[in-house]
Formats: sequence, C-alpha cells, structure tokens
Amino acid sequence: MDRNMERDTQQGTSSQGAPADSGVSRRSFLRKSSIAAMAAAVGSQIPFGDLLPEGMQLVGMAHAEEAMKIEGKIPEMVVLNTRPLNAEPPPHFLDEDITPYKKMFVRNNGIPPVNVDAAAWKLTIEGESAKRSVSFSIAELKKKFKEHTLQIQLECGGNGRSEYNPPAKGNQWRVGAISCAEWTGVRLRDVLEDVGVKDDAVYIGYYGADTHVSGDPKKVVISRGVPIAKAMEDESLIAWAMNGKDIPLLHGYPLRLVTGGWPASTCGKWLNRIVIRDKVHDGPKMTGMSYRVPGYPVAPGTKVPEEDMVIIESMPVKSLVTLPKTGTVASLGDALEVRGHAWAGDYAVKSVDVSIDFGSTWQSCSLTSPRNRLAWQNWSTKVKFPQAGYFEIWTRATDENDTMQPMVVPGWNPRGYLNNACHRVAVKVI
Repeated sequence: MDRNMERDTQQGTSSQGAPADSGVSRRSFLRKSSIAAMAAAVGSQIPFGDLLPEGMQLVGMAHAEEAMKIEGKIPEMVVLNTRPLNAEPPPHFLDEDITPYKKMFVRNNGIPPVNVDAAAWKLTIEGESAKRSVSFSIAELKKKFKEHTLQIQLECGGNGRSEYNPPAKGNQWRVGAISCAEWTGVRLRDVLEDVGVKDDAVYIGYYGADTHVSGDPKKVVISRGVPIAKAMEDESLIAWAMNGKDIPLLHGYPLRLVTGGWPASTCGKWLNRIVIRDKVHDGPKMTGMSYRVPGYPVAPGTKVPEEDMVIIESMPVKSLVTLPKTGTVASLGDALEVRGHAWAGDYAVKSVDVSIDFGSTWQSCSLTSPRNRLAWQNWSTKVKFPQAGYFEIWTRATDENDTMQPMVVPGWNPRGYLNNACHRVAVKVI
C-alpha cells in the first residue's frame, strides 16, 4: 500500500503578513517554464512534474555514453578508462540473480599479469602478527581446507560518483559498478588460523601480481585490506572460481580475495601475498584520501584535511531497477512489471519501495531473502500509471537497522564515494 511522505508547504508572506510579492510568482513561473522545457525535451507531458525536487534533472534526459568492446563482455559495456581498464554495464543488464562474467563491471587499478601459470602460483601468508610464514599452492589450498561456494555482492566504493556536484575525482561511475556472482574457495579464516594469528593482530593486507601503469615493476599498484574481525567472517574467502569456472583474468585469475559488503577494492585480485598486521594496514591506497570519507558532514567542494578522513567499511543500503530499462514505452491501463536487486553492505535489506511521482508517495514491493549473508536480495512489484505521459520509477531500500536510501545524492565527499541515492528509470506511457 502507499505511504505518503510528509511535505511541508508554506505560502510566502511579507513582514506585514500579506502574501509574498513577485519573488514567489517569478520562481513559480520559472519552475513551470523549466517543467515545460523538460516535457518538450522528452517529447511528452510530465504528470507529476511539479513534484520533481528542485535542481534535479529528469533521468530520461541523460545522454547515453559510448560503448566499447571488451573481449568476453557484452558490447554495451561503458568504458570509463582503458589504462587501467574500468567499465560498467547499463543497469538493465544486471537483471539475473547471479551476475555472469560478460555483464560484470571491471575495476582495475593496474595492468593484469600475463602468461599466468596457475599450477605454479603461490600464496604467501606472513607479517609481524603471523606466527609463521607459509606459502600455499592452489592445489594445496584445495586439498588442505574445506571448500565453500557463496553468492557475494561486490560494489565499487565509487559506484554512482558521476552524480556528485561539484564533480569528484575518479572514474565517473553511474550505477553499474555492482555484481553478485558465486565465488568458490576456502575461508580466509581457516588459512589464517592454520598459519597462526598472534593476539596483537589488527588488520590483514593483500598484495597482487598486477603491475603499475607506469611499467615500473617496483611500484605496488594497490595493497588494501580489512580489520582482522572482517577477515575472520564466514563469508571472507580466498577464491579460485567464479560461477563454477576459473576466475576470469580480468577479475583476478587465478586467485583473489573476496570480502563482500565492503568496497570491492578490499577484494584483492591476482592474489599472491597476505600480511597479518599489528596495525591498520598502510599499503598503497590504504592511506591519504583513498577509499576514505570525511568523519563529519562537509559542504560541497570543501577541502578536507587528510587526518579528518576515515576508512570506508560497510557499504550503504542501496537498490537497483533492472526491469524496465530507461526508455521503455508502457501502455496506459496495463500493470507494468518492475523488479531489481537491493543490498546493504554487511546487513540485510528489510524492505523496498517504489515511487512513480518523484518520491511523493511510495508503494511496497515483495522482497526475497538473500541466498546467503552478503548476497543481494531480489525485489519485484507491478505499477499502474494514472495517465499518459513521462514518468520515472524510483526505488528505495531500507536495511535491517531502519537506515533508508536518500531520494537524492547524499553528503558530498572529496572522492565521490558512497552515493546511494534512489535509482531512477524513465518510462513513457501511451
């Protein structure tokens, strides 16, 4: 059923209590003119146009980006950067419960290794808080430890960065830097405990075999990690397979770390070394401004001191419309099927709602339980439109802690992380 969101409206008055003068009338005229211009741009009337939050553009007016072919990926992948390679699919390609390789976003910081020999690959576990240093082949990992297969959602910390204003530094991801594949491997905890973890352990850090874009073999591309408590979770894996096959090279073949619910940058690819630290890991992209946000709200464009930045941990609650896609033409009088996925970092999603009137009212959706912890959840509903014209379908998820997605872009931060604003899809009803 619909749940109305309160909207306070107040008529402007002068200091003598009389109606406000031409200032309000002018704003009203400009507002109506803006809506008329947008209606002309989309080629249709906008029934709920007066409810569109001020300053927000129609999603149906967005320009499509150019696609570029990547071997094994759908041709519609949008390439944001080529060296290193970073690309994402349009959201309607993420409709499947399990994300296939060909539709999975690519986030690389360096250049993947070449001529990988999985049979000779070694993973070394060491560090000042490791009781010993041990190297394992992949065959030894498979033989010594119990195998687990889990569906895990991985999301880039900068997913949605393109919506921040002023623009934030980094790849201008839209909403496709999210996936939920099946990962097979061994629990990171089992391997760490076999090596031995000292009581003073605080963090783990990873290292991979990718090379720096400069070509300098001495430069480490990225070396991030997670607190020891996250490393010891049941869902933290050292994985060698994705969706029942060897991990594709672009996604970390032959071995990668999977620590779902946190920025996917914590899931090191081409994994060949893990260090157990007695302090917060300080590898490349663990310090400074990388994968950090201000510890307090800041005004857009603020220069925040490094010491006031805090490391991103659990990703925020979020949802995605995968059906219909923007540009769909629907028939007036017919119920339109709407569905997608929702996730909330370390937590479960409690509810998902959709709106067709720019967030004025909301309709509840059916929601499935996750296949396992840290997998996304599927939601669905049907909507009917009151008249012909341009509409937007907005989706909003609420997690088990009652934290709700914001309708608009949340607090600005220098690197454009953690945008979990409602996903919007444009539909024309005839």
